[in-house]
Amino acid sequence: MNKWERLGVATVPGGGGVMDLYKRGDELAIRVDSRELMSSRVHGSEDALAEMAWQRVTGPAPRRMLVGGLGMGFTLAAALKGAGPDDEVVVAELVPEVIEWNRGVIGPVAGHPLNDPRAKVHQGDVGEAIRADHGVWDAILLDVDNGPVGLTRPANDALYNWNGLDAARLALKKDGVLAVWSAAPDAAFGRRFTKIGFDVDEVTVRARGAKGGRKHTIWFGTRIEIY
Repeated sequence: MNKWERLGVATVPGGGGVMDLYKRGDELAIRVDSRELMSSRVHGSEDALAEMAWQRVTGPAPRRMLVGGLGMGFTLAAALKGAGPDDEVVVAELVPEVIEWNRGVIGPVAGHPLNDPRAKVHQGDVGEAIRADHGVWDAILLDVDNGPVGLTRPANDALYNWNGLDAARLALKKDGVLAVWSAAPDAAFGRRFTKIGFDVDEVTVRARGAKGGRKHTIWFGTRIEIY
């Protein structure tokens, strides 16, 4: 059996630990402090995150989507597949090395989505992009960390608390969609999501798409007006 080969290393800002890029045969994996965060063989739920978010967007073109977390590019690739010719997909990635890896060795696994002219990169915290302006996004996708509880970086919790969810609601257009990926269910987060001003739909999807027993959770929240 082929052994894992380390191709790159990065430090996650904000005390998030050490991130490593590994390759074994045709499989790539990103690990943080030796814990596997993602693999090129498991991305069905990341694809579903973008595909199902677009299905819920009702605004007219041109539309704008913000993706929090580049990872291996699968969510971005799925977002671009569902986007129209005049739409824009902005991906926010905190770790600069992840962007570099996606422009290099990782690029082929998702079809080089960063080469698409509709894709724009925000190198920095997705929370900064969310708080930058109000009413500008048709959809915001959070594929950050391991879900609503920060695994790699404690500061990620701020995206999913009351203030973080309210900031995302304000950043969305009327009837805009906030989609949140998680490796596991989280009943407390689901209740908080609903109470902050979203009509929430919780969906369970297979990690590998049509195959495999492992499942992930995605919440889709449509912004509602609070009077």
